[in-house]
Amino acid sequence: MTKAADAFDRSILDAEDLLARFDAEKTLSNGKSGEVLKRAGLVMALAAWETYVKDRVTDEFDIWLQSVEGSPIGKFVRKRLEQDLKRFFNPNSERTRRLFIDYFEIDITKEWAWQNFDAASAKKTLDALIAKRGDAAHQANTSEHRSAEPHQVKREELEKGIRFLRGLVAATEKVKITK
Repeated sequence: MTKAADAFDRSILDAEDLLARFDAEKTLSNGKSGEVLKRAGLVMALAAWETYVKDRVTDEFDIWLQSVEGSPIGKFVRKRLEQDLKRFFNPNSERTRRLFIDYFEIDITKEWAWQNFDAASAKKTLDALIAKRGDAAHQANTSEHRSAEPHQVKREELEKGIRFLRGLVAATEKVKITK
Protein backbone atom coordinates (compact mmCIF):
# COMPACT_ATOMS: atom_id res chain seq x y z
CA MET A 1 0.00 0.00 0.00
CA THR A 2 1.32 3.43 -0.91
CA LYS A 3 1.45 6.33 1.51
CA ALA A 4 -1.23 7.95 -0.66
CA ALA A 5 -3.59 4.99 -0.13
CA ASP A 6 -2.92 5.00 3.58
CA ALA A 7 -3.79 8.71 3.73
CA PHE A 8 -6.93 8.04 1.65
CA ASP A 9 -8.05 5.35 4.10
CA ARG A 10 -7.78 7.86 6.92
CA SER A 11 -9.42 10.75 5.08
CA ILE A 12 -12.40 8.78 3.69
CA LEU A 13 -13.35 8.15 7.32
CA ASP A 14 -14.64 11.75 7.45
CA ALA A 15 -17.27 10.90 4.84
CA GLU A 16 -18.12 7.64 6.61
CA ASP A 17 -18.44 9.48 9.92
CA LEU A 18 -20.83 12.01 8.37
CA LEU A 19 -22.95 9.21 6.94
CA ALA A 20 -23.04 7.48 10.33
CA ARG A 21 -24.02 10.74 11.98
CA PHE A 22 -26.82 11.19 9.46
CA ASP A 23 -28.04 7.67 10.21
CA ALA A 24 -27.87 8.25 13.96
CA GLU A 25 -29.49 11.66 14.06
CA LYS A 26 -31.78 11.79 11.00
CA THR A 27 -32.39 15.45 11.86
CA LEU A 28 -30.20 18.14 13.26
CA SER A 29 -30.88 19.68 16.64
CA ASN A 30 -32.34 22.81 15.00
CA GLY A 31 -35.00 20.71 13.31
CA LYS A 32 -33.64 21.13 9.78
CA SER A 33 -33.08 18.19 7.53
CA GLY A 34 -29.88 16.18 7.89
CA GLU A 35 -29.36 16.77 4.17
CA VAL A 36 -26.31 18.88 4.96
CA LEU A 37 -24.56 15.83 6.44
CA LYS A 38 -24.98 13.85 3.22
CA ARG A 39 -23.83 16.75 1.05
CA ALA A 40 -20.83 17.30 3.30
CA GLY A 41 -20.12 13.57 3.22
CA LEU A 42 -19.99 13.59 -0.57
CA VAL A 43 -17.70 16.63 -0.57
CA MET A 44 -15.39 14.96 1.95
CA ALA A 45 -15.35 11.66 0.06
CA LEU A 46 -14.27 13.38 -3.13
CA ALA A 47 -11.75 15.51 -1.24
CA ALA A 48 -10.22 12.21 -0.09
CA TRP A 49 -10.05 11.06 -3.74
CA GLU A 50 -8.48 14.34 -4.88
CA THR A 51 -5.90 14.13 -2.10
CA TYR A 52 -5.16 10.52 -3.03
CA VAL A 53 -4.49 11.40 -6.67
CA LYS A 54 -2.22 14.32 -5.75
CA ASP A 55 -0.36 12.27 -3.14
CA ARG A 56 0.05 9.30 -5.47
CA VAL A 57 1.46 11.47 -8.25
CA THR A 58 3.79 13.24 -5.80
CA ASP A 59 4.99 9.96 -4.25
CA GLU A 60 5.68 8.38 -7.64
CA PHE A 61 7.28 11.58 -8.88
CA ASP A 62 9.64 11.65 -5.90
CA ILE A 63 10.89 8.18 -6.83
CA TRP A 64 11.17 9.06 -10.50
CA LEU A 65 13.04 12.31 -9.83
CA GLN A 66 15.60 10.96 -7.32
CA SER A 67 18.48 10.91 -9.79
CA VAL A 68 18.16 14.62 -10.65
CA GLU A 69 16.94 15.96 -7.29
CA GLY A 70 18.51 19.34 -6.52
CA SER A 71 19.77 19.89 -10.07
CA PRO A 72 18.41 22.72 -12.23
CA ILE A 73 16.31 20.29 -14.26
CA GLY A 74 15.05 18.60 -11.09
CA LYS A 75 14.06 21.95 -9.62
CA PHE A 76 12.35 22.99 -12.84
CA VAL A 77 10.33 19.79 -13.13
CA ARG A 78 9.36 19.80 -9.45
CA LYS A 79 8.17 23.40 -9.73
CA ARG A 80 6.10 22.46 -12.77
CA LEU A 81 4.47 19.58 -10.87
CA GLU A 82 3.69 21.84 -7.91
CA GLN A 83 2.05 24.37 -10.23
CA ASP A 84 0.03 21.67 -11.99
CA LEU A 85 -1.15 20.18 -8.69
CA LYS A 86 -2.27 23.61 -7.45
CA ARG A 87 -4.55 23.79 -10.51
CA PHE A 88 -5.69 20.17 -10.17
CA PHE A 89 -9.20 20.08 -8.75
CA ASN A 90 -12.41 18.21 -9.47
CA PRO A 91 -10.39 15.13 -10.44
CA ASN A 92 -12.76 13.55 -12.93
CA SER A 93 -11.60 10.70 -15.13
CA GLU A 94 -10.17 12.91 -17.91
CA ARG A 95 -8.24 15.25 -15.59
CA THR A 96 -6.84 12.28 -13.68
CA ARG A 97 -5.95 10.45 -16.90
CA ARG A 98 -4.25 13.54 -18.30
CA LEU A 99 -2.17 14.08 -15.13
CA PHE A 100 -0.81 10.53 -15.20
CA ILE A 101 -0.17 10.67 -18.93
CA ASP A 102 1.64 14.01 -18.66
CA TYR A 103 3.97 12.86 -15.90
CA PHE A 104 4.27 9.09 -16.32
CA GLU A 105 2.97 8.30 -19.82
CA ILE A 106 0.39 5.94 -18.30
CA ASP A 107 -3.35 6.00 -18.93
CA ILE A 108 -4.29 5.08 -15.38
CA THR A 109 -7.98 4.93 -16.27
CA LYS A 110 -7.43 1.80 -18.39
CA GLU A 111 -6.62 -0.04 -15.17
CA TRP A 112 -9.81 0.94 -13.36
CA ALA A 113 -11.48 -2.45 -13.28
CA TRP A 114 -12.77 -4.39 -10.27
CA GLN A 115 -15.86 -6.35 -9.23
CA ASN A 116 -18.79 -4.86 -11.20
CA PHE A 117 -16.78 -2.09 -12.86
CA ASP A 118 -14.84 -2.00 -16.07
CA ALA A 119 -12.79 1.04 -17.09
CA ALA A 120 -15.66 2.71 -18.96
CA SER A 121 -18.20 2.31 -16.16
CA ALA A 122 -15.65 3.41 -13.54
CA LYS A 123 -14.94 6.60 -15.49
CA LYS A 124 -18.64 7.27 -15.95
CA THR A 125 -19.35 6.71 -12.24
CA LEU A 126 -16.46 8.94 -11.13
CA ASP A 127 -17.56 11.72 -13.47
CA ALA A 128 -21.14 11.50 -12.17
CA LEU A 129 -19.90 11.72 -8.56
CA ILE A 130 -17.75 14.74 -9.39
CA ALA A 131 -20.75 16.46 -11.01
CA LYS A 132 -22.98 15.66 -8.03
CA ARG A 133 -20.30 16.99 -5.67
CA GLY A 134 -20.24 20.23 -7.63
CA ASP A 135 -24.00 20.56 -7.29
CA ALA A 136 -23.89 19.73 -3.58
CA ALA A 137 -21.05 22.14 -2.86
CA HIS A 138 -22.12 25.07 -5.02
CA GLN A 139 -25.91 25.09 -4.85
CA ALA A 140 -27.08 26.16 -1.44
CA ASN A 141 -30.55 25.14 -0.32
CA THR A 142 -32.30 28.46 0.18
CA SER A 143 -35.84 27.12 0.32
CA GLU A 144 -38.02 28.19 3.23
CA HIS A 145 -39.44 24.68 3.24
CA ARG A 146 -36.25 22.64 3.35
CA SER A 147 -37.97 19.41 4.24
CA ALA A 148 -40.13 19.65 1.11
CA GLU A 149 -37.12 20.02 -1.20
CA PRO A 150 -35.80 16.88 -2.90
CA HIS A 151 -32.53 15.66 -1.46
CA GLN A 152 -29.49 16.54 -3.59
CA VAL A 153 -27.58 13.54 -2.23
CA LYS A 154 -29.48 10.42 -1.32
CA ARG A 155 -28.18 8.30 1.52
CA GLU A 156 -27.67 5.29 -0.77
CA GLU A 157 -25.77 7.44 -3.28
CA LEU A 158 -23.33 8.55 -0.62
CA GLU A 159 -22.83 5.02 0.67
CA LYS A 160 -22.29 3.68 -2.86
CA GLY A 161 -20.00 6.62 -3.66
CA ILE A 162 -17.77 5.89 -0.69
CA ARG A 163 -17.64 2.20 -1.59
CA PHE A 164 -16.90 3.12 -5.23
CA LEU A 165 -14.04 5.45 -4.27
CA ARG A 166 -12.52 2.75 -2.06
CA GLY A 167 -12.64 0.37 -5.03
CA LEU A 168 -11.20 3.01 -7.36
CA VAL A 169 -8.26 3.62 -5.05
CA ALA A 170 -7.67 -0.13 -4.71
CA ALA A 171 -7.68 -0.50 -8.52
CA THR A 172 -5.33 2.46 -8.91
CA GLU A 173 -3.01 1.03 -6.26
CA LYS A 174 -2.47 -2.09 -8.41
CA VAL A 175 -0.84 0.00 -11.12
CA LYS A 176 2.95 0.05 -10.98
CA ILE A 177 3.97 3.49 -12.19
CA THR A 178 7.68 3.91 -11.53
CA LYS A 179 9.86 1.06 -12.65
